Amino acid sequence: MMKIRTKFILFMVVIHIIVIGLSFFIFKSNKLLFIFSEIFILVSIYISWQLYRDLIAPIRLLMTGVNAIRDKDFNVKFLKVGKLEMDELIDVYNGMVDQLRQERTRQEQQHYFLEKLVQTSPTGILILDFDDNIANINPKVGEILNMNAHQLVGKSVFDFDHPLLQAISTLKTGESRTIALNGIQTYKCQKSHFIDRGFPRYFIMIEELTVEILNAEKKAYGKVIRMMAHEVNNSIGSVNSILDTTVQMQEHDSELKYALEIAIQRNNHLNHFMRNFADMVRLPEPRPVKSDLNELLRNSSRLMEYKASQLGIRIEAHLTEMPFFIMADVHQLEQVIINIIKNAIEAIELRKKKNPDWREKGQITISNTYHPKQLLIEDNGSGISTDAEQQIFSPFFTTKENGQGIGLTLIREILVNHGFQYSLKTNPDRLTVFRIGF
Repeated sequence: MMKIRTKFILFMVVIHIIVIGLSFFIFKSNKLLFIFSEIFILVSIYISWQLYRDLIAPIRLLMTGVNAIRDKDFNVKFLKVGKLEMDELIDVYNGMVDQLRQERTRQEQQHYFLEKLVQTSPTGILILDFDDNIANINPKVGEILNMNAHQLVGKSVFDFDHPLLQAISTLKTGESRTIALNGIQTYKCQKSHFIDRGFPRYFIMIEELTVEILNAEKKAYGKVIRMMAHEVNNSIGSVNSILDTTVQMQEHDSELKYALEIAIQRNNHLNHFMRNFADMVRLPEPRPVKSDLNELLRNSSRLMEYKASQLGIRIEAHLTEMPFFIMADVHQLEQVIINIIKNAIEAIELRKKKNPDWREKGQITISNTYHPKQLLIEDNGSGISTDAEQQIFSPFFTTKENGQGIGLTLIREILVNHGFQYSLKTNPDRLTVFRIGF
């Protein structure tokens, strides 16, 4: 397509050629008029050149500005030339460039702020692209899913079997859902969207509610337990006093005396049971210090070795050669480890009881790793069903016939207070694995 500049030049050349040609006819009849016509042609050529410059210069200026904007260079500005139309055009262009530069700076600042906000947010944020593949995550999502960005970015949420991602894949825009993992780790997931280049892009916010829910539960059952403990202890103290007096008065009726002693024992058992509950409610805040986990594990396993060996169960510790330092309350964490080993011993005994023909030796293995930094306690006991896995850390839940559900509740309270991650699962090899992540 012919440019405006070329059209203008071609038009002026044709006009002046025609005028010059006509002037030769004048030359034959009137030489004086010919001279005046030549002067007029020269003046016309000069004026045409000035018009060319005045008309084409703004177009060149406009094209220079358009090229600068196309290259996103908003620092190109023009000086005024002293001509009204040109100066007005330059003022408009310079004002537009200043506004574009300010807008770009504001957008960059907003984008930087948003990026920082997303990356440092305590809420997990997972952003999807136009094809619903994972485009970006913040560190909190990786912490929640125990996966890094390399494992997630570029893949569809439908490609994973993680229960949280499976639940997210079914969320609709604007919908929020509370999802509980292992019966205790609870997350609120909410899906929303924003418009990017005319198309909707979706993002999911994952907020951990575990601590809030645990605190609410603890306040609720703590109040009930304190009230029950007060009433039970007062009643048992009075009843046992009466029973002790009655036992001392029974010298000849041995059967009645035996029955009263049994009643006293049951009362003492109930009193012990309520004290366990009350101790859990009064669990002090941890006082973390730098401690060698390997030394703590060796001491805890030695405490349980005698009881395990009597039952034909072997405890093995595969620990790192170097010290394994963590920040923890040594006494509380030791209580956790001993309770886990005790549960493992009971699980092995339960498997032996259910399967008299089982000839495999009972085995408890304790190990730790630096990458990731975690502790694993495995046993080949009776295992945990899939349904029980979802409730195993619920307050006072138990799979034992005469269990009270205190042990795992106490373990949960201590680990949550330390901020440690934890899970309890039975893998396909029938090994029950208790994992604590530091």
